[in-house]
Amino acid sequence: MKLLLAAIVLFLIVETNAQWYKFPGQAVRGSRDMGRAYRDMREANWKNSDKYFHARGNYDAARRGPGGRWAATVISNGRAAYHLIKDRDRAEIARDQEANRWGRNGGDPNRYRPRGLPSKYYGTSFLVKLFEVAKIRRFPQIHPNNFQRNSKTSSDMKLLLAAIVLFLIVETNAQWYNFPGQAYEGSRDMLRAYRDMREANTIGSDKYFHARGNYDAARRGPGGRWAATVISNGRAAYHLIKDRDRADIAMDQEANQWGRKGGDPNRFRPRGLDPKY
Repeated sequence: MKLLLAAIVLFLIVETNAQWYKFPGQAVRGSRDMGRAYRDMREANWKNSDKYFHARGNYDAARRGPGGRWAATVISNGRAAYHLIKDRDRAEIARDQEANRWGRNGGDPNRYRPRGLPSKYYGTSFLVKLFEVAKIRRFPQIHPNNFQRNSKTSSDMKLLLAAIVLFLIVETNAQWYNFPGQAYEGSRDMLRAYRDMREANTIGSDKYFHARGNYDAARRGPGGRWAATVISNGRAAYHLIKDRDRADIAMDQEANQWGRKGGDPNRFRPRGLDPKY
């Protein structure tokens, strides 16, 4: 296991040096994905489609990499803040943010897709597109009454988007160089969780420490989240090579993803584990 950890850390150092400079480009492309989703939403003008486009924009942006995920987060939170200033219904804002996080964390945007929305409005997932096209062809549900007519001017929203893009450019220039440091700190969080797991030596505690390491690393920022992903996947690959039980590997990965997405690690905490951990 020590040899595996040494190999992962070495790979992490090399890979970080090869990846950090991609952050600004990913952020720009992620911003374009978010802008495309907004334009499609305005063009479609379809009742109950806003959550779908929020989720789709975040999904497409996050697939660009850490920079795209960061851009989607900034834009989504900026839009939510704007709506709070405009005194929009807080429950509706919370539902929008739920859709944003769902897409950003890799959830299928079609969870929010309203019935009858034209098939031209799809994101980047080709398999999902094929599935949805098949559903639409089997169950055509296009009715004129489904259209949403919004007479409200979009000038305020355009001004908001311009401000967000300006902020995004400035903030990206200020943030991209933090990626290597975040990756380094995230690696330390993962190793600390591993050392604590070995020291605690408590039955049923491994999932808790996996989730905790990923949770702490992801809170460092995009670099920490990326480091946690690399280390978790490297460990899973090592266990596959060692022919460990695949079901147990899958449960480990579930705990890794739970912590990395901000889930409380104590979901996996076993009874009797020393409070110091």
